[in-house]
Amino acid sequence: MALRIHRMETTVSTNLDAHAGAHGDVYVAEFQTAGRGRLDHRWLAPRGENLMFSAVFDVAGLEPGEIATFPLVVGLAVIGALNPLVSSGGLALKWPNDILSGGRKLAGILCERADDKVIAGIGINVNQTVFASEIASRATSLALLNGKSHDRELILAQVLESLYVRHAQWRQVGFAALLPEFAAIDHLAGKTVSVLQTDTDPTPVTGLCGGIQGDGTLLVGDTRIYAGEAHLTAGF
Repeated sequence: MALRIHRMETTVSTNLDAHAGAHGDVYVAEFQTAGRGRLDHRWLAPRGENLMFSAVFDVAGLEPGEIATFPLVVGLAVIGALNPLVSSGGLALKWPNDILSGGRKLAGILCERADDKVIAGIGINVNQTVFASEIASRATSLALLNGKSHDRELILAQVLESLYVRHAQWRQVGFAALLPEFAAIDHLAGKTVSVLQTDTDPTPVTGLCGGIQGDGTLLVGDTRIYAGEAHLTAGF
């Protein structure tokens, strides 16, 4: 399909910009002054080194429960596009929104519902090689993984193609049909995890992770978690 790419040098947030868009609109910025991750965490990235963009997808006619699975489909699509670019392969999805390589964060996803559309905000560490001290031990980039710089425009095109193909597939067959593919990329399955369901959750859910379920939830012990932030109990 023909996408409409909107480019900005600086913006507050590409997700905010994307609220004005429709299916197939993509908003790309070199720098965000107030980029966000899940639970209102800030997404910080230097100008001109990484990819920061938001893509708009149609979800009209779908039930809320099915729409809630789409962020995981976005993760599956991003991994599908990036895995061939990583010499070691084996990228993993840390439910619900982080793409990891060797336990370090390579990309993050923030999906927001807006009427009959979902805005998928995506940040990918491409050519950044120096990170702030507070995240340096937990972050990585394609440049660090491969020891070379990458063409960001080419990567953007590959990721967008993967995203819209997966969106069409998801709309046609549903999330449950894609579930077997998550077994190979599920970072948390089979490990002991602790999940904060809100940013101020005083009692996280802790237990053995049964992995991503057919409704997009994360099974921890006997509890299905619908939203939150998960960590391995032995450290991230």
